[in-house]
Amino acid sequence: MKTVGIVLINFNSWEETKECLESLSHVVSDTAEVKIVLVDNASKESIKYQVSSIKKKHKITVSLIENTENLGFAGGNNTGIRELLKEQVDYIMLLNNDTLVDKNFMDPLIELFETEPNAGISSPKIYFAPGYEFHKDRYKESEKGNVIWYAGGSIDWDNVYASHRGVDEVDIGRYNSAKKTPFISGCCMIIKREVIEKIGVLDGRYFMYLEDVDFCMRAKQAGFGLWYVPQSYIWHKNAQSSGKSGSDIHVYYQTRNRLLFGFRYASLRTKLALVRDSLRIVSKGGIRKKAVFDYYLGRLGKNINLSLRGA
Repeated sequence: MKTVGIVLINFNSWEETKECLESLSHVVSDTAEVKIVLVDNASKESIKYQVSSIKKKHKITVSLIENTENLGFAGGNNTGIRELLKEQVDYIMLLNNDTLVDKNFMDPLIELFETEPNAGISSPKIYFAPGYEFHKDRYKESEKGNVIWYAGGSIDWDNVYASHRGVDEVDIGRYNSAKKTPFISGCCMIIKREVIEKIGVLDGRYFMYLEDVDFCMRAKQAGFGLWYVPQSYIWHKNAQSSGKSGSDIHVYYQTRNRLLFGFRYASLRTKLALVRDSLRIVSKGGIRKKAVFDYYLGRLGKNINLSLRGA
């Protein structure tokens, strides 16, 4: 029996966290014992009472860590990872608190590691939770809950953009084979302990967005395989745990972190293109101009001037 430590982050979003914990309480596994570390990223109100209540009600193992400041996705997860590394866990799972899991989602992920010895990180198929699709009016009611959010990933190295395979598609079985993938979304990734011991934790300079892709790149460079496992699946209430797509917080961190990621991993040709793109962005002003300036001035991590939800 393997031991899986799950890291959840809460930031002013207890209702989403509660629903995620409730879904985890129903997980059935023949291969893994599960323990949960819940990291509160300095929410406005303490959740100690709520956590105690849900532990008693659902009889689940949850340890609460309360950060004194919001450390973002990277820092919050790193808090949980470091806590779990003190224990004899075999795997660590990073799971967004705005997800709902299928009760049988765990075993296919663990079994993948048994059949693919060089695998270091694996991920389930991820659907939009019903009503949280990007294009809600596009789907019939019967299709909601079956619309893909992530079925593997791809990286456009010419433009330094990471994208999700199958996103917005109704699942008709096109992505039902396990396969290697260029990156795994931090929405749900299960990581061999050995990977973290070899490459370290998430890079806190990102704060949020692209730190998961960066982590996957480091794992690949260290010789570990990244696997998409569609026999496992969960649902995601997209952008409930951070800034919504198009918001200032989303645009700022995506713009700044794209440069951080690109200058670390892209080809020389692409790096030159990023410099030209930076000049174009600066000429247009706005929040993206600030993001570009902050990157080149080395102002990484959390931007204290972005006082939006999630920052």
